[in-house]
Amino acid sequence: MSRSVVYTSSPLLASRTPAWRSKFIVAVIALGFVGLVARAAYIQVFANQFFQKQGEVRFARPLELASNRGRILDRNGLILASSVPVSSIWASPEDLERDPVKLAQLAKLLEMPLSELNKKLENESKSFVWLKRQVDSTVAHDVMALKLGGVDKRTEYKRQYPEGEAAAHVVGFTNIEDKGQEGIELAFNKDLSGHNGSRRIIKDRLGRAVEDVGEQILPVDGPDLQLSIDSKVQFFAYQKLRDAVLINKAKAGSVVVMDAVTGEVLALANYPSYSPDKRVHMSGEQLRNRALTDTFEPGSVMKPFTIGLALETGRVTPQTLIDTGAGKLTITGSTISDSHPNGVLTVEGVIQKSSNIGTTKIAMQMPAREMWELFSSAGFGQKPEISFPGAVSGRLRPYKTWRPIEQATMSYGYGLSASLFQMARSYTVFSNDGLIIPATMLKSNQPAVGAPVLSARTAGQVRKMLQMAAGPGGTGQKAQTIGYSVGGKSGTAYKQVGKGYGSAGNRKYRGWFVGMAPIEKPRIIVAVMIDEPSAGQYYGGAVAAPVFSEVVQQTLRMMNVAPDVAVKPQIVAKAEEESL
Repeated sequence: MSRSVVYTSSPLLASRTPAWRSKFIVAVIALGFVGLVARAAYIQVFANQFFQKQGEVRFARPLELASNRGRILDRNGLILASSVPVSSIWASPEDLERDPVKLAQLAKLLEMPLSELNKKLENESKSFVWLKRQVDSTVAHDVMALKLGGVDKRTEYKRQYPEGEAAAHVVGFTNIEDKGQEGIELAFNKDLSGHNGSRRIIKDRLGRAVEDVGEQILPVDGPDLQLSIDSKVQFFAYQKLRDAVLINKAKAGSVVVMDAVTGEVLALANYPSYSPDKRVHMSGEQLRNRALTDTFEPGSVMKPFTIGLALETGRVTPQTLIDTGAGKLTITGSTISDSHPNGVLTVEGVIQKSSNIGTTKIAMQMPAREMWELFSSAGFGQKPEISFPGAVSGRLRPYKTWRPIEQATMSYGYGLSASLFQMARSYTVFSNDGLIIPATMLKSNQPAVGAPVLSARTAGQVRKMLQMAAGPGGTGQKAQTIGYSVGGKSGTAYKQVGKGYGSAGNRKYRGWFVGMAPIEKPRIIVAVMIDEPSAGQYYGGAVAAPVFSEVVQQTLRMMNVAPDVAVKPQIVAKAEEESL
């Protein structure tokens, strides 16, 4: 039947079509093409940045090229801290191949629960997430062997510290982002840090880099930093300090070794310490750099400054006689005492026997202002100008507030506070003919420029007294060493317990020794502090002076300083007790 239909006779086809209809259809088609051309021009010419950015987000990614942090070296070029390349594992959740078996294997390799891994990967809109930082090379190799799409590795740098706990409080450490957190790493973080580079890559549908695009910016490694520290001196000083703390059953200890000519710090150690690259169970006690952050009443170490001022102003001479009586002296209702009666002493004998009464009688001849000015010029009450975090200023109250009893106690080291580092630096006054020199943690080959505190003549007289204090009849006889003349002052002070010093049977002590060698032309200053010794001895001459002796002898040998006395045993069995 269909064959019998004549289309030309169909009423629909036979009807006359309006001319405007075909023109309208052609116009619509033409407008459609014009719109497509305009849209294409808009996308490709006028507004292509947005679409290029969207394309790059999906298929291109900038990768950071890590720079190598500068090394920290000791004065002889030995490495104290350096960075080694390690691999870190990252993923792109939006490109991740969600293979349950491979994901379980990945979690096992990264030593994390599968639930934790899934939590990191749950946000599928993310293009980057760290899975685990700084993994072993074998782990990185096994992870990449899984060929899991969307998972890759990146080279970073991990810090290593060859000297371990011996130099921990000097060098410090960095965090996982390679930023300094403590010690030199923190103080010179900006100097050690390099500048990271970058490159842009195109990735395939599995998230794998297939091509570099654009210009690659190469990383700039950080410069090396050379310290004044001698790693051999540092290690030896730490060992001897650790042994002394353990033998004396003490809470802690510190030691500072300083070049008496240049002001360079050759060693700075504390115990307890920590391993900078293994800090999982580190405590605050281990982290504290006690030599710089802990302050305490210096005790008898201050007596040479009081005597030095009296010599400088002509109020006494080394041979002036001072009657210390029966070992007791009352000032405004408070009693000052010596450890035992000394009778009449010369000024030299006051230092040698560490007499509180003799020092007080000399101090009360001088205005409080003069004592305050001398203590201030020696660095007490002022923050050390050293590039190191945590250094404290200690406490030295204005002289206008001193009562007579306070002036008396300050003359022998009570009523003010200082750190062990401040005490070591203050003794440069006596080693440098009356000039106090700045301390530095950076290597320096030039003699330091000092500021005058006392005359060269007075400094020489005090040095002689310090030699007597460390010699026969003195309180620091155990500081004597083989082959080198030494001079120094021991100190012992009660530790404050609340607002006082505790009851007679419950007192805690700090003992220390600060001195120099060789005595005629000092090359080094060594300060040792033992905190809360509890093995029966607590005087600085008994617990700290032996460490001083060993460190001085070893350090001067390492510095190739010729012995200045006959090489024979100089150490004696018993030291006099200094007054508290």
